[in-house]
Amino acid sequence: MKFIHIADVHWGMAPDGDKPWCRQRTQAIRHTFERAIEETRNQKADLLLIAGDLFHRQPLVRDLKEVNYLFTTIPDTKVVIIAGNHDRIQKSSAVLSFQWAPNVTYLMDEEFTSVYFEEINTEVWGFSYHTAEIREPKLNQVQAPGKDRIHILLGHGGDAGHVPIDRAALAVAGFSYVALGHIHKPEVLVENRIAYSGSPEPLDKTETGKHGIIIGEISNLTGNVTSLKFLPMAEAQYIPLNVNVTPATTNTELTLRITQEILKRGSQHIYRFRIRGMRDPDIEFDLESLVNRYRIAEIVDESEPRYDFSRLFAEHPQRHDRIFHPGAAEGRDERRGEEGAALRHPRAASDYRRKELTP
Repeated sequence: MKFIHIADVHWGMAPDGDKPWCRQRTQAIRHTFERAIEETRNQKADLLLIAGDLFHRQPLVRDLKEVNYLFTTIPDTKVVIIAGNHDRIQKSSAVLSFQWAPNVTYLMDEEFTSVYFEEINTEVWGFSYHTAEIREPKLNQVQAPGKDRIHILLGHGGDAGHVPIDRAALAVAGFSYVALGHIHKPEVLVENRIAYSGSPEPLDKTETGKHGIIIGEISNLTGNVTSLKFLPMAEAQYIPLNVNVTPATTNTELTLRITQEILKRGSQHIYRFRIRGMRDPDIEFDLESLVNRYRIAEIVDESEPRYDFSRLFAEHPQRHDRIFHPGAAEGRDERRGEEGAALRHPRAASDYRRKELTP
């Protein structure tokens, strides 16, 4: 029995809302979900498991219709959905009265329910969120009833406020596979048994690495997972990069280096740059042109100016004596503190130079 496991699609979300590429990210979420459906069809999967947060918020009827149409394009695949904390079931939820395609089952109850598919001898268990948080470790308390069929558990959670999970308890609960959502980074908790698929698209700048879906197979004879593979599908990645500078680095050189890194990895990705090292105090890095040309979410300049205090003191020995001469104890600690601040902070350095070099 072949299955596809996805979660945390967050249809309708607008990542990077303050950035010019926000609209493209919203479209990417939809496009990647569409490609996940296409992959389901190409793989001839028996089962599509959606482990919560298919929608970013309460879906409107038009959202339900768009997604449901995609499900009609895979009529030979059984689709099972649960609601997560973002698209939780409420009294006014449009999903309560929506008519899904015949191949779709939505486990909307807040307690465990299941659906059995005789043709693949598989029963899928799960429950949906009806509140923003569930602090009870509900997934740790369920056991698969018997071994006469394949049992799959759908769950959404994994932190203190959202169904805390004990992987050891889940591992011995008797399920062939536990398909989890809520954590956006893909991760296998127990080999060939328990996994987070992660979100198909990364949804903010902290969600680095590859994102996609999980494709698995379960033996009809043993009920064990025989294959579990992660398939990257995201249109873009959030990529953090450190750039080291020296006092010889110019603004033009830094701009070209960052441009080369972006073009090497792909301009469709979203970047976070951290600039480190010592720079020439006469150089100010102005990278605004790059921010306007590429998808750069953040540039953090942690570089520090390297001042030649030996030269400065040699040019102004009277100031040097006042600060460091053994007989000039008064004010020594205060002056040394100013020098240290100057080494660490550009504005402090400017103030320090004005104090020491002004006649």
